[in-house]
Amino acid sequence: MLNTKNLVANESSIPSYWVFQYYLKLNEHLSGQDIKIKSIWNPSERTASLCIYVDKMKRCYMYKDFSTGKGGNKINLIQDIFDLNYANAIEKMINDYNKFVAQNGSVKIEFKPQPKWEVELVKTRSWNRDDASYWLQYRIGSSMLSKYNVRPIDYYNLVKSNNGTVEKKTIRGKNMYGYYNKHGQIFKIYQPLRDGFKFYKIESYIQGLDQLEYKQPYLVICSSLKDAMCLKSFGYNLEVIAPDSENTMIKPYIIENLKEKYKKIITLFDNDDAGRKAIEAYAKAYNINGTAPIICKDISDAVKEHGFEKVHAMLKPLLKETIHK
Repeated sequence: MLNTKNLVANESSIPSYWVFQYYLKLNEHLSGQDIKIKSIWNPSERTASLCIYVDKMKRCYMYKDFSTGKGGNKINLIQDIFDLNYANAIEKMINDYNKFVAQNGSVKIEFKPQPKWEVELVKTRSWNRDDASYWLQYRIGSSMLSKYNVRPIDYYNLVKSNNGTVEKKTIRGKNMYGYYNKHGQIFKIYQPLRDGFKFYKIESYIQGLDQLEYKQPYLVICSSLKDAMCLKSFGYNLEVIAPDSENTMIKPYIIENLKEKYKKIITLFDNDDAGRKAIEAYAKAYNINGTAPIICKDISDAVKEHGFEKVHAMLKPLLKETIHK
């Protein structure tokens, strides 16, 4: 006789860790730790970009795939994997879970969100020749860096508390930079010479928003602060901002407010899958046209590899065409 004791009738009774383990075929049990794996939607990638993490407020697992922009909760995961609507995704999850329980018994894992490293201290330093060499290859000089509150970092300390025990570690390296808001609070650390994890995000922030003067007719939403500063250095009659990443949509009320202040808003994102999907997302959500560089992945790299004149010859008509669509 089938034991129905552990079967469920609604999605809220299904642990999020089971959903991620089962559908992503994970080899390790999720009990509160964060993990990163290669994207199941982009299997050819060399660096893992699918982050599976705990939302401490909701006490459940979530995901963010930085190679495709997909992300959300356990139901969104099933929707993305099997191309289902919300109701069908829930139905599939309940059916699959009940089959699993009927064959394997109840699912019970001690779920305890693991402590995460947090930035405790950031020690800045003076600018040096290595900094100049790095930033000037993108046409970004000291005045631009000062305008956008980018500061060089000597080191930063991370701290993690676990069951009364405090762990600390210090991160040092060449060419490390802090991105600060207008109040002098750091929101991101940029480590361009590091392999992987070039950005350490401290808090969400729309980069460049503090610097808007609303004196130009056009606003360009870029994929990164570096690209925004690089584009600004061209001297076009536009202003620039950048969300945390291409995969982060700026909230509707902010977009609507900005639309009232500019003649036109466009996006300029990377020439890759993530960038193209971000362009489509802004066009669909906000009716904002977008484009991407055609000679390189992004504007800053284009300047570094091809120089100002060639990029200007490509970029000016591209922006003009996008603005007048």
